[in-house]
Amino acid sequence: MQARKALIFALTGLVILSMIVGPAVAQQKGPSLDAWKPAFDPSGAKYKFIVSNVSHPAIKGVYAGFAIRDELWKRTNGQMYLDYKPFSMLGGEVEVLNQLQMGAIQGMGVSSVAAVNLGPRFGVVNLPFLVDSFDKLDKFVGSGQLFDHFLMSMDHQGILALDISGYGNYGWCTTVPVKTHADAMKVKFRIAEAKVNRLNYKNWGLNPVVMPWPEVPIALKQGVIEGLDHTAIVMRLDKKFDIAKHFTELNYAQGLFIWIFNKAWFNSLPPDLQKTLRDVVKEVCAKIRQETRTQETTSIEEAKKEDGVAFYKLPAEDMAFLRKQGDLTHQEFAAEINKLNAGDKFRPQDYLKEVQVYLGYSK
Repeated sequence: MQARKALIFALTGLVILSMIVGPAVAQQKGPSLDAWKPAFDPSGAKYKFIVSNVSHPAIKGVYAGFAIRDELWKRTNGQMYLDYKPFSMLGGEVEVLNQLQMGAIQGMGVSSVAAVNLGPRFGVVNLPFLVDSFDKLDKFVGSGQLFDHFLMSMDHQGILALDISGYGNYGWCTTVPVKTHADAMKVKFRIAEAKVNRLNYKNWGLNPVVMPWPEVPIALKQGVIEGLDHTAIVMRLDKKFDIAKHFTELNYAQGLFIWIFNKAWFNSLPPDLQKTLRDVVKEVCAKIRQETRTQETTSIEEAKKEDGVAFYKLPAEDMAFLRKQGDLTHQEFAAEINKLNAGDKFRPQDYLKEVQVYLGYSK
């Protein structure tokens, strides 16, 4: 009898537990990709590969993954299927970079800030006030060997970079107004898990909190952080303006996604499919970069009208201070950017200096 009572008690406990845990698990379920389902059945593809991204495909630079998927399917007559995983479905960027390097996944649209962890030369685009506009970004992409050398940043790590898409100009999205550098010194800013960002915020005398992107929503809601170092496009489309109603326009760097692939996997493809993948990535990224210009303008206008976000610009003297202190980041990270690796064909004595001169950088 007692054994029967114990069994009934245990079963009752399991039912109650399932009632508590079930809804919680449902709430933790990842975002749906239904809106971006392919218009074809990928089950017959000969070559299937997984590509990751941390952010929302409403952002043009993130949506590029789906555009590459569809164009690749068309051009290869259904031979290649890119199984795209945005929304941090596979984890934070540092974690996913490790998966890519080990070959657990085949590709990634990695942010330029996180890419520095495996390819320090990628940090050249994160340096303050160097590639700080859409026009300068286009000029850099069209620079020939300077951009090709940039794309070789992770080659020694067994990772191939093909091109870049963007997500706009960096500034500060905050829960309190930041109209001066003095205001900024009181704010806890989330920055990416990246060397250049840490160095930059140290030189600016600010208070950064290094945090993986998937942890940001809860941290922002709970007040663990009060600001984000990011772009207006991402802040609006990733719903951060629902909480943080202030944006300080610094335009000190361009946000980029670098489309990288496991080199051993890429080399295992037939030569014709290697060429098709290269061509598709470059063509899609070129188109997306132009669309990103429009998306930034639209995002700012909608943030003001629909989300009630206030936009600010720092006084000229504060911007001069950020530029002057930011040059220390250039100097301190120059050795990492200029480091040459065994596979580099272009071997400049001072790569950073060549990029600075080419883009008309001034302190």
